[in-house]
Amino acid sequence: MSTENPINAALDDKRHEEYQYLDLIRRILDTGEVRGDRTGTGTKALFAPPSLRFSLRNNTLPLLTTKRVFTRAVIAELLWFISGSTSSLPLSAAGIKIWDGNGSRSNLDSLGFTDRADGDLGPVYGFQWRHFGAEYRGADADYTGQGVDQLAEVMDKIMHNPTDRRILLSAWNPADLKKMVLPPCHMFAQFYVSNNGELSCCLYQRSCDMGLGVPFNIASYSLLTHIMAHAAGLKPGELVHCMGDTHVYLDHVEALEVQLKREPRDWPKIRFAEGAPKFGGGLEAVDKFKVEDFVVEGYNPHGKIEMKMSV
Repeated sequence: MSTENPINAALDDKRHEEYQYLDLIRRILDTGEVRGDRTGTGTKALFAPPSLRFSLRNNTLPLLTTKRVFTRAVIAELLWFISGSTSSLPLSAAGIKIWDGNGSRSNLDSLGFTDRADGDLGPVYGFQWRHFGAEYRGADADYTGQGVDQLAEVMDKIMHNPTDRRILLSAWNPADLKKMVLPPCHMFAQFYVSNNGELSCCLYQRSCDMGLGVPFNIASYSLLTHIMAHAAGLKPGELVHCMGDTHVYLDHVEALEVQLKREPRDWPKIRFAEGAPKFGGGLEAVDKFKVEDFVVEGYNPHGKIEMKMSV
């Protein structure tokens, strides 16, 4: 017999979904173990905490409100993944600098990629999504028709075999890991079409930087689910975020303590602009999306909080 107080349960149901994220940070700061890490920064970490769940219904987009998330960068990076690009230069040219450190000449040389052009990240996310198994020959090579187009297969199953339990998207390719400047952190997604026509996504992330990365990842895979639902002629359902090594960098602790004092505000809404790829347009629609096709409405976050990115 359950001993849960039904009044407390009802109150919990009304808590803003962002508290899942904030409560997890508090738990990490209070109980996480101090660990070394690849970057030398140091972390406090937990392993495999309970998953986070975010509703995407009614065009909801879970952009954190207790700090401002760089929304244009989330959109541009996701479309960069979808395009299959493996160079950081197109993002940098658009004012999105999040991959600049990884693609810098000094970082490439330090990893032994001395023959690569500046910005060539290797067969990272987009390459695996669109050309899994193809031989990587550099960021400027033409990979048309090569490898497995996982995104195409996912869309085909969502539209034509929606009860399939193999609607999977993997960025983790052991054969290519040593060719990448950074192995994928968000590495695996499974899609689920409910009987009432909702599309949901379950993301597994092996390495979760709670301060900088996770807010981006929540927004990005929520947006991907909105895109795929729109292109498949479905309604968006939920994003479920499952995490492995879940950590706070030690140089983010002070900033996160500030963020934890803030109260979440209403989630914004996402809609597609007039002229955006058509509803039910399939993979062709997915491939045609541009940054200007996305309209985020009602985003009223607290101010930006500066945190250093560890490379």
